[in-house]
Amino acid sequence: MILTVTLNTALDVTYRVPRLLAHASHRVTEVTERPGGKGLNVARVLAAIGHEVTATGFAGGPTGHLVRERLATSSPGVRDELVPCAGTTRRTLAVVDEASGDTTQFNEPGPLITAAEWSGFLSRYEALLTGGARAVALCGSLPPGVPVGAYATLVRAARAAGVPVLLDTSGEALRRGVAARPDVIKPNAAELAELTGSRDPLPATRDARRRGAHAVVTSLGPAGLLAATALGTWRAAPPRTLTGNPTGAGDSAVAGLLSALTEGLPWPDRLTRAVALSAATVTSPTAGDFDPRTYEEVRGSVKVTEDA
Repeated sequence: MILTVTLNTALDVTYRVPRLLAHASHRVTEVTERPGGKGLNVARVLAAIGHEVTATGFAGGPTGHLVRERLATSSPGVRDELVPCAGTTRRTLAVVDEASGDTTQFNEPGPLITAAEWSGFLSRYEALLTGGARAVALCGSLPPGVPVGAYATLVRAARAAGVPVLLDTSGEALRRGVAARPDVIKPNAAELAELTGSRDPLPATRDARRRGAHAVVTSLGPAGLLAATALGTWRAAPPRTLTGNPTGAGDSAVAGLLSALTEGLPWPDRLTRAVALSAATVTSPTAGDFDPRTYEEVRGSVKVTEDA
């Protein structure tokens, strides 16, 4: 099975409005709610493409209860190993402007995690690693109370267990996590620039490898992905620009990379799957889902080129 970790889970709420205007009242035309946080998005996509997946992290309070309830009903292929916490799980709100297709995002802070809760989670995580995990994705922000070096700790535990690990986070958590030598990191261009100090994606991606990651796959938005690995450097781009809601597109890319890794596919094929899933997520009407028709269409047309 593939293990996903979402330390800062959320209930993702999406509003659709005809047009989003500042200082105005809006009539919402559609509301959707689903379990969220980057790792849960990854888990949902992995299950949808046929992989056995287990999701862990924290969930607490009425919102956490609702997240677990919705996870059971909307994602039956995802095994729930979320760890209870005393604090209340956060919500995120995405407002989709139907006129422009743009999305405005509001993210609440997460619950305060105690030292005892963090210690309990580490025990659960280590048991899951040795209980049949073939790969692990560490995703998203850290809730208050969790040590800033938490992902470095989780990367080291995965490596000690012989489990390939992908890290998708930002800021100081990413900086410390990279030093623990994860197999893959997947920053976006802004996160990569913050890590390396360079806004030129190619040298910055290679620089991130020198900081400890075995492979770096950078999200370039509509331009696709840039990957620097021990076997070479590749760019992968969709056949055309797709419009829609980009929320969760990066998480779908993680699912594509991790699923292809466990299947032993070469890097160009991993990137093709990741780009196709990411593009299909943009065209999905619900944040964090992907459109199967777009996925099949784009997968056969992704352009992968190798950089010298």
